[in-house]
Amino acid sequence: MKLQKQLSRKVGNVEYVKWVLVIPPNMIEELKWKEGQELEAKIKENKLVVKKT
Repeated sequence: MKLQKQLSRKVGNVEYVKWVLVIPPNMIEELKWKEGQELEAKIKENKLVVKKT
């Protein structure tokens, strides 16, 4: 799994970035997640928890 920083847009001298978490395909299959599916994220005990909505 990998965390990537991507440039979203640049307005004047200000750069806006977004963060992308790359999850291996086998984990996506095991979770039965689909492209475009809505996910819910929260922080619990200093950990990121992501689940289907």
